[in-house]
Amino acid sequence: MEKLLENGAKDVYFTPIYMKKNRPAYKLSVLCDEKDIGDMEAIIFKNTTSIGIRRQKVERTVLEREIVELETKYGPVRLKVSSFKDKEYYCPEYDDIRDICNKTGLDYKTIYDAIKSIANKNT
Repeated sequence: MEKLLENGAKDVYFTPIYMKKNRPAYKLSVLCDEKDIGDMEAIIFKNTTSIGIRRQKVERTVLEREIVELETKYGPVRLKVSSFKDKEYYCPEYDDIRDICNKTGLDYKTIYDAIKSIANKNT
């Protein structure tokens, strides 16, 4: 997963599935630009036991976004700010929330909700 993301994949995820003969397996899904398909396939073949890849084209709708830094009582937190139909959305960066949780001992939801509340008040 990390190698794919480091080399340009837009997203990577695993889905537990059952193959023929009811064998448990994981489906690896990789979203990437068309120009990166060859690189992604090379990484998959080199780093997994896969002997075949099924490909399909998908379309994506992506909101414009920017990263802003919000000063909080927990320290600086990066927020992804996007908008759709004149409404802004604020999404704290996972890594920043995780780091605050590790420092404070508070749970993820508590910190996430607190940061979202601060972001909404500052707009």
